Amino acid sequence: MIRYALLALLLALPFAAQAGAPVALKAEDVPALLKPPAHGVRVLALWGLDCAYCESNLRALQKLQRAHPREIEVITVATDSMTESAALEQRLHAAGVAALPSRAYADATPERINYLIDPDWGGELPRTLIIRADGSRSGISGQLTQAKLAAIP
Repeated sequence: MIRYALLALLLALPFAAQAGAPVALKAEDVPALLKPPAHGVRVLALWGLDCAYCESNLRALQKLQRAHPREIEVITVATDSMTESAALEQRLHAAGVAALPSRAYADATPERINYLIDPDWGGELPRTLIIRADGSRSGISGQLTQAKLAAIP
């Protein structure tokens, strides 16, 4: 019995090592990302490696999601290139949010992805995009306050 448990653990190690690794986000992937959830709210947490408030926003959104696991889905989206995936993964682990699903830009024209995600967004970070089940959307730029967080669910 112990041998089977050890074998299962050894087989799972390569997948565990990838926890927190961002998945490539290309322009053609954006419509699926923006599709309204069946219920509740999908939150896209846009962040970058050189962003001062991004880590605190990511932690706050993870805490909010954990408080409302059935109503809120949080996906982190790094506006940095997938070529920086090791640094992105390291930053997510350091922030304690590596368990959240994460994406990173993998398109030759990041401005196009910005526009596809939110045409009203000027590229400032952090940016929080809230997509509700009814199809409505709203965006918040800058650091999330308690009042802004309370308005999400």
